[in-house]
Amino acid sequence: MSDIKILNQIISKSSKPFIIAEAGINHNGEIDKAFEMIEAAKKADVNAIKFQTFKAEEFVGDSSQTYTYLSQGKEVTESMLEMFKRHEFSRDEWFLIKKKCDEEGILFLSTPQNYSDLELLLEMGIPAIKVGSDDFTNLSLLKNYSKTGLPMLVSCGMADLGEVYQALEAIGTFDGHPTVLFLCTSQYPTPPEDVNLNKLKTLSRAFPDLILGFSDHTQGFLAASVAVGLGATVFEKHFTLDNNLPGPDHWFSANPSQLQEWINSIKTTYNMLGSHIIRPTNTELINKKEFQRVIVAAKDIQQGDIFTEDSFMMRRVSLGNGYPYKYIEFLTGKFAKRDFIKGEPIFL
Repeated sequence: MSDIKILNQIISKSSKPFIIAEAGINHNGEIDKAFEMIEAAKKADVNAIKFQTFKAEEFVGDSSQTYTYLSQGKEVTESMLEMFKRHEFSRDEWFLIKKKCDEEGILFLSTPQNYSDLELLLEMGIPAIKVGSDDFTNLSLLKNYSKTGLPMLVSCGMADLGEVYQALEAIGTFDGHPTVLFLCTSQYPTPPEDVNLNKLKTLSRAFPDLILGFSDHTQGFLAASVAVGLGATVFEKHFTLDNNLPGPDHWFSANPSQLQEWINSIKTTYNMLGSHIIRPTNTELINKKEFQRVIVAAKDIQQGDIFTEDSFMMRRVSLGNGYPYKYIEFLTGKFAKRDFIKGEPIFL
């Protein structure tokens, strides 16, 4: 698969990490809070901020269905439909959110729940489509989304490998449709024993040309750092302005300082991976002269003496001027062309 272009940003298997701050519904349906989140994401220096675009009545089919979650240290149970309704934005509000992102210079992304939501996002000019794990097996929806030709960013939480293949086939990934596949565990938060980052190795072997991402639902930054080392290029994480705000996702989301730490960790780990080539760094080349020992005279040597193995010892010397150990065999048996005092570097 070739590189993926999202507006003016190129994503490849070897590119710098592409980082998405997941606002989700942590705006609590308040546009001013959404604006604050956009500003916070921009300050954190992420590539994009992602929301969720939906009409609650179009994806929650049972008005009697309840949802239990933690909020402000308490367990809350309420109507799932009413909870999502509370987090809806109007059409006009979505355009204002997109405008705010443009003004701040941060990429706007959003996960649509239905094709009608996607139509709104297309009208707004989104550059890519993010699909959550809840729709990963909704093959009809994936096929319709892929007809836009936009890059697809898809999370595979709750899926097995067969379902991953089916989803990628529905999208048209194997025929070249630009796709990023996110490893994801749909547990909030995800405990360490259920992260299973080795799945990235499995996905890489199964789909060697596919760009991989990591949708991080853990707490802290360690999982994302490990994911960088295992080949993930695109990252997303839920964040909030305040963990004590009311709502289902605030308590486990990263607050602004935690988000910054997470981002810094990803970028630092990427820089640490560096090159595959075994060779000294520029600083090591300097240190090599100071740290590695060279051949010096083990005793006073007179001009005309024949060098023997007893003539040499290895010592550090100023500026590293001298022959390395590999030249001992070459020097042995040669005549000294001048006098050398004990400890002096040997030269011919």
